[in-house]
Amino acid sequence: MRKVSVFGSTGSVGVNTINLIARRPDDFHVVALTGGHNISLLAQQARALRAEIAVTANPDLLDDLRELLAGSGIEAAAGRGALLEAAARPADWIMLAVVGFAGLELSLIAAQQGSTLALANKESLVCGGALLQQTCTRHGTRLLPVDSEHSAIYQCIGTQDKEVERIILTASGGPFLNSTHAEMERATPEQAVAHPNWDMGQRISIDSASMFNKAMEMIETFVLFDVTPSQIEVIVHPQSIIHSMVGFTDGAIMAHLGPPDMRAPIGFALNWPDRHDLPLERLDFGTLGDLTFRHPDKTRFPAIALAEQTIEMGGLAGAVFNAAKEQALDLFLARKIGFLDMARIVETVLNSPQPTADAPVLETIIAVDAEARTRAIAAAG
Repeated sequence: MRKVSVFGSTGSVGVNTINLIARRPDDFHVVALTGGHNISLLAQQARALRAEIAVTANPDLLDDLRELLAGSGIEAAAGRGALLEAAARPADWIMLAVVGFAGLELSLIAAQQGSTLALANKESLVCGGALLQQTCTRHGTRLLPVDSEHSAIYQCIGTQDKEVERIILTASGGPFLNSTHAEMERATPEQAVAHPNWDMGQRISIDSASMFNKAMEMIETFVLFDVTPSQIEVIVHPQSIIHSMVGFTDGAIMAHLGPPDMRAPIGFALNWPDRHDLPLERLDFGTLGDLTFRHPDKTRFPAIALAEQTIEMGGLAGAVFNAAKEQALDLFLARKIGFLDMARIVETVLNSPQPTADAPVLETIIAVDAEARTRAIAAAG
């Protein structure tokens, strides 16, 4: 029986992870589950899986969580300190599905367990990729990407030393794929969150609509797969059936196909190095219809070019990029800026004087993050 923990269990990725674990209760012992405001769901998950501890990030909800878990024998805790303590608990497999920069420190602590870290937190790689990889290497922890695109790339490349010529990330194009520039200027948060293919949380759905999600994935690809910026391509594929492709030096291209269901990459990471039956729709190529592709419009989706710039800049630029992007998204959700203003703010902050560091350390990354957020607010006017 493998010991597992799920950080962000009440979010989209977390719920799908719990779904797969619950199908095989005799195979897993759940150590820790963590969530945010949805403590009702968190307590329900903890009871169903008989977790050792349930943690909410919100200290004000601790009493309510304790009441929901009364009589179960499950420990209840709350706050940042409790999250970090839970991440330090030994487990064979840890899912890190916390959204945002807050996931970086948790990833670093989880990576010290010498276990398998299933990573669905983009920010850990974008902001502190070198530091996280160093930590995994030092502690003998295997890092398995859970983004559908990076899981696809990982599966195409495998563990063999293959001559990779290019990596092609597919993008659905989101709800504004065919919208005009003027329509995107007027877009509301409600319109931006309506993804045509994937069922995701609010923030990642809006990131997908602006292609900032794909921009983050470009930076992740650079960190994970040891390729140059010129080897990373983005192609718009509205059907979301091909999750990514890898081209090799002999001209061959290997593609990973499957339904747009996050249980596929989660299940791959959960069962690695084996494969296990997953409750997914099987593709019927006779009824699938056409698979179409087009180059992304960098004028309407400037996040792609900003990601290319960030990779070329190197250093701490990823932390700056992410902080400005997160702060701009907060401003858009608060209706203080327009949809396309997010990219303008990120560009302004990215082109401001950048900090330097001899070696990546968490304290420096945190300071850079805070400074970039301040600059993003100032850039919004």
